[in-house]
Amino acid sequence: MAKLLQVPPRFFPSEWHIANKTQYASAESQRSRSERVVEESQRLVDEIEKTTQKTQSDVNKKIEQRLEEIKYWKQELDDKLEELVNETEVLLTFKTRVEKALESCREPLFIAQECLLNRERRVGIDLVHDEVERELIKEVEVLQGVMALLERTLEQSIEQIRLNRSAKYNLEMDLKNKFTALTIDNYCADLTNNTPDIRYAKNVVKVEANSVSPEDWVDFSNINVEKADKQRNNSLALRALIDSILSQTAGDMRKQRDTVNVAFRNRVKETKDAKSKLETHLAKVMDEITSQEKNIAALKKAIADKEGPAKVAQTRLEARTHRPNVELCRDMVQYRLMSEVQEITSNIQRLKDTWAQAEAELKGLSRRQLSLEEEIQVKENTLYIDEVLCMQMRESISINNF
Repeated sequence: MAKLLQVPPRFFPSEWHIANKTQYASAESQRSRSERVVEESQRLVDEIEKTTQKTQSDVNKKIEQRLEEIKYWKQELDDKLEELVNETEVLLTFKTRVEKALESCREPLFIAQECLLNRERRVGIDLVHDEVERELIKEVEVLQGVMALLERTLEQSIEQIRLNRSAKYNLEMDLKNKFTALTIDNYCADLTNNTPDIRYAKNVVKVEANSVSPEDWVDFSNINVEKADKQRNNSLALRALIDSILSQTAGDMRKQRDTVNVAFRNRVKETKDAKSKLETHLAKVMDEITSQEKNIAALKKAIADKEGPAKVAQTRLEARTHRPNVELCRDMVQYRLMSEVQEITSNIQRLKDTWAQAEAELKGLSRRQLSLEEEIQVKENTLYIDEVLCMQMRESISINNF
């Protein structure tokens, strides 16, 4: 307690003055240091403000430049996409043309094959490997060759359409990414220091591992554009080829169709001429048969007519054998009667021989009649097949330019 009540120390006036001066000096020193800090702080604030504004301005310009780059490539991709879409649509119409051309070959091929089958029903000598058959076989080969070519062309068209759509997909994906990037960078460009929704973000000051360089970014879109251009050019070339093939194949089929039709017309005319000549000969043979039948009847009558004179002569000879005694004389009458009988007998034999020859000729004429009639039927069968079945069926063949 005694210690608590101890009297505080006493200082001298000189100590008091020194203490005050020390406080003044410390205060002045602290104030000077503070003023320097204030001035340095103001300078630093001004400097950082200028740097921040400059950096932000530079970033804004970079964003604007980036936006222009994205817009440029987006426009490039848009243009290529539109061109490729239009080209693909046109190629689809060409594919349809090829399909229609291919389908249109089926009926002519069926008709040509049916004509060949029908002509197998020709009979006899008319079953001939003629010009019509050769041209029909060639027509089948032409049509089968055209169909094979069109099928390959159709496969090329389908594959090219697939490649076009693949390139289109790449362009669309690139455009989608460009649109997203454009939206994000537009949002960034619109941000200011006073924008309400600005905020701090954690762990953003870094380079993403899956990011690419500007060169790679340009190359990616450039490759998509080049692929689109390549497929579009391939598509254009294929369309030109399709045009050429459709024109050439239609011309080939039309030419062969006309060749076959001309061969048919010529063959029908030739067959009709042959049939007409056969009918003329048949008419002549029929006339000759009638004439021969009349001749045979005349020969028969002539033989029958000789029976009376023969009987008369032989009756006279027989009667004269009954003359008595010396009256049985070999007179001129006897010799003449014997000569008459021999003459009549000889003449009758000659008539019979001629009759037999006439009968043989009549049989030959009858056989020739049957042969001619059969041959005429063969020609009629051929004409029915060629003119009615085949030529009328071929009238429906239509070769169009697709």
